Amino acid sequence: MKSWTRRDFAGTTVAGISSAMGWAIGDDKVDNGWVDAHVHVWTPDKTAYPLSKNFSEKEMAPPSFTPEELFAEQEGTGVTRTVLIQMSFYEFDNSYMLDVMKKYPGRFGGVAIIDHEAAEVDGEMKKLKEGGVRGFRLYAFPDRVAKWEASEGMNTMWKVGAEEGLAMCCLTDPASLPVIKRMCETYPDTTVVIDHFARIGMKGTVDPEQVEQLQELAKFPNTYVKTSAFYALGEKKPPYTDLAPLVKSMVEAYGSDRLMWGSDCPYQVQEPHTYKASIELMTGGLDFLSDKDRENMLRNTAEKIFFS
Repeated sequence: MKSWTRRDFAGTTVAGISSAMGWAIGDDKVDNGWVDAHVHVWTPDKTAYPLSKNFSEKEMAPPSFTPEELFAEQEGTGVTRTVLIQMSFYEFDNSYMLDVMKKYPGRFGGVAIIDHEAAEVDGEMKKLKEGGVRGFRLYAFPDRVAKWEASEGMNTMWKVGAEEGLAMCCLTDPASLPVIKRMCETYPDTTVVIDHFARIGMKGTVDPEQVEQLQELAKFPNTYVKTSAFYALGEKKPPYTDLAPLVKSMVEAYGSDRLMWGSDCPYQVQEPHTYKASIELMTGGLDFLSDKDRENMLRNTAEKIFFS
């Protein structure tokens, strides 16, 4: 198979990329491949897709990460579908993500960002669902979650999430887990996805007490965890085997059918990190995982939540 570069992909049509990668949209090769549950994409075209006024161009690092650039990284890994997470510097304008999803039907799921304080939050959620969105990113940091329980808009999001099968996808630190726990108690039917192990180990040390906090959320059957962003956790060095105890603790608490792998590209592909190193931890670096565990974490769980 040809070794494709980012330059090759940049000028290639959808049909051409499909042929080169060995898959066709809608065929079994796509459905039976692995799913990357966490990727951000953006375009250098700031005219068609302007940044939010709250962000600047210098925050686009790297300056470009298009779906075609993603395909180049995924080539040869067995990954055929991806969950797109709305990029922060587009803020509430989800148009680029939605356009990518339309351009490559069946290849992408979507997690949007909306303003929970805006009018008609429920209508916006339902409208985005029609466009293929299956979750909403919540920045669950201590200063923000302190207002969640009293926020009419936030409570609406969790309520509509349960009614419409839309996940609350929390980018959180361990300090915010108690509030998330209370929201889970209030809305037990709402699907909740915790990104990046709640960023446990981001400071280099995996704190056992924080791990226990995250494990406690497993008592809510609609709560899931992404085993993702290996480049940012623990020793922060490939092959990331120092994270094996953390992954195992999640398998023991949640079961593999409530866990999903995500690369967190493009950050996972900044040197010395690679896409291959991330997925290889899951496919061959953890001997306690069964074949079924890998199928769940690399496809089935994300498929259920984001491609239903």
